[in-house]
Order: sequence, then structure tokens, then C-alpha cells
Amino acid sequence: MLLIYTHKISPRLKYIFKHICTRILDVNVSFTTKIEEFIAHDSLKMSYTRQQLGNEFFIKSHDILFEQGLSDVEIHVHDWGDTKGFFSNGDKSAIPFDIFAASFYLLSRYEEYLPQVRDEFGRFLATESVAFKHDFLHQPVVDIWAFKFKDALQSHFPDFNFPKRTYSIKPVIDIPSAYNYKLKGIIRTFGGAIKDLLRLRLKNLYDRFMVIFGLKHDPFDTFKYIINKQKQSRFKFVFFFLIGSYSTYDKGINANKKKFVSLIKQVADYSIVGLKTSFFAIDSIAVLKKEKVQMEAIINTSLTASKQSYSKLNLPETYRNLIELEIEEDYTMGYVNHIGFRAGSCTPFLFYDLDYEIQTPLKVHSYHLMDFALLKNHSLLDKKMVLNQIMNEVKQVNGTFIPVFHNYTFSNDQRWFGFKELFNIILESVNED
Repeated sequence: MLLIYTHKISPRLKYIFKHICTRILDVNVSFTTKIEEFIAHDSLKMSYTRQQLGNEFFIKSHDILFEQGLSDVEIHVHDWGDTKGFFSNGDKSAIPFDIFAASFYLLSRYEEYLPQVRDEFGRFLATESVAFKHDFLHQPVVDIWAFKFKDALQSHFPDFNFPKRTYSIKPVIDIPSAYNYKLKGIIRTFGGAIKDLLRLRLKNLYDRFMVIFGLKHDPFDTFKYIINKQKQSRFKFVFFFLIGSYSTYDKGINANKKKFVSLIKQVADYSIVGLKTSFFAIDSIAVLKKEKVQMEAIINTSLTASKQSYSKLNLPETYRNLIELEIEEDYTMGYVNHIGFRAGSCTPFLFYDLDYEIQTPLKVHSYHLMDFALLKNHSLLDKKMVLNQIMNEVKQVNGTFIPVFHNYTFSNDQRWFGFKELFNIILESVNED
């Protein structure tokens, strides 16, 4: 057990030390404000305060972990070996940055509470983040810092054996619409056919009616392929089905359709099934509750996981709604058009509510890559290179790689050429040395 001496045991301090020490390094941690207790402890120990007590392992503390609410925090990012760091803390500290304060800033999404430019859907932009502006979005810096901290501790306590964790994957399959043409109803099918005709999309028109009359396979119906991949992998995929009402933003399948319900049940036999919330459920707990109840009736068990439409998060309200409805996990934290680590980590973490100053029970699984972001790279070779780069970043800290693919990504559409091969690379990455 690692004992931390500090001048004040705050909720923020307990939260971030438990994440870095327990969730990343798998070392239990406890806290004291009593010097006598600290001196008497005969195992791992460190002081985290303003002034060093003697010659103990010491990291000088930044004020952010002892504050409440938001303040105008100055961020000065500096190079630190192969990575970056901020909140530098002078020569006497065992490491040159207060990684606990910096990690808290990133994991709590402190910057997303501050005024900033948002996109047309009201989403926080990757380009507004400190990670993008200072060129460390591509690295899980919280995990990298944790291992730098571990190395420094190991030098001070050479006889202590730290546990080791292993690299893993958690593929996410996002399903805004299970089918492109099937189960759309007469009005939507007729409307779609008219649009195809007016825009001279004759191939779409031909495909639409071939699918409807059962002469051709629906291009979005790739579930047999994905389930076969799931059977070959020891890691569970997480499927998110949209079952909300049809709207300007959501064009899914009616959840009352028996074949759609049957599909969800079939997928739930092999993988984890979560709720892809509708666009209007993001801001309405009543709509969210309705969709949750509906999904639980389909899968015949409690709903544990959600992913918000369009990867939109309104912090802290979105997460508070999930907590109130006892949804345990969320997979929304990520960027649609940028590859990288929105919260700076490849380790799932608990959401910290900055307004209430409490650690919540909601576990956030931040995704690191969405299939759309790979479309920026035109050649398959470039896509493979970018994919391997981000996976290698996760492998170096033995974290969990979370990619997001859509059901239509595995179709034969030319736009998604090679994506089956990319998905295979991810699945096989756990078998490599």
C-alpha cells in the first residue's frame, strides 16, 4: 500500500490518486495528514504538499486539487522526454511536473466546462482542447505520466514489486440504423425512392427495391460477419443500438418491428448490448428514461451502457442523467473526426462532477478512434499506419484500446474499402508480442 502525506485530504486528491495508483498501477493507496503516521509507515510512501518534510519521496502539489469550483487555470506545456507535461513544480520534486493535478485537469474535463467555441451540434471541438493545441492528443499522457511516476517510485523503493497489467481491446459497434432499406415502412421507403429518382441515384433506387423484394442483401446488415468476428475474439464487443423515435437527427428502425427486436436479442446472446441514445434524449431525462425502459424490455436485463448520439456531451448534465437512471457506463467520450485521447487516458475512469465536487459511480470508457477519422487518409496503407500508431501508444502503457466502427463500415460500399482488414488488425493486435 502507498501512503500519501498531504496537508489536506480533498475529494479531488482522493479521486485522482486512486485513479493513477489503483486503476492504472494496481497499487492500493491511503492518505494521512499526520506526520507521525507517515514516519511510522514502513512501505511505499510519499509526501504531496507544498514543502518537503525531509528527504522522503516528494512531489510538490499544485493548488488545483485543493480548490473548489472552476478558476482561470494557467496551462504552460513543456516537453518531457517523449511526451509533454504541465504544472511544473521545481527542482526538489521527484518528478518535474505535478502529474496528479494535470491528470485531474484532463480526466475531469475541466476545460469543457469553460466557455469555448462549439460545432453546429453543440459539441466540444478537438481543436479547442489543450491536448490538440500542444500536440499531445495522440498520446494517453495520463497513463504515460503514471508509469513515469511508477519508475521514480521504483528507484526510491527498489524492493517493491509493482503488479503488471496487459494490453486489451474493447471494440464498439455503433448502430444508428440496423438496415439501409429494410423495415423502413411504406412512407419512408416511398420518400426515399422519390429522392433517389429526383437526384438520379438510379443504383440506389435499384438496390432499394431489390432488397425490399428479398432479391439482394441489405448493405447495412453486416451482423452475421461481426458476430463471427466476436466468436473468434476473447474480448467482448459492445453494440449500441438506436431505438429512439424518428427525427431530423435520428433515422433508425422502429423498435416495435419484430425483426429488429429479434436482431438485438440475437446480438445480445454473444456481445454486450447498450443504448445509443437519440439526439433529443441527450438533453431530456424523460426521453432517455423511455428509451432505457424500452431497451431493457428487449434485452430482458438491466441496461448498463450508453453512447450518446453524435458523440455529443453536455457536461455535467448528460452524465448526471445517466447516473440518475443508474446507467453504469458511458462510451461517448471521444472525437468523431480526430484520433486520440480526449481525456488523456486509455484506462476507464469514474466521472468526477466538478459542480458537486464528488466522484460519481459512472464509469467513462473514452474511445480513441472512430472509423470516420480514418477516412482522412486516402490510401489503405496510410490508414493502417495511423491505426498502428494509435494502438502502439496504448500498447506501450498496456491500456485498453477502444475503437468505434459502425455496422455499415463492414458493407461493400467503396467508401469503406479495406475497413474489414483494419478491424482484423485491431482484433489480432492482442495476439502480438
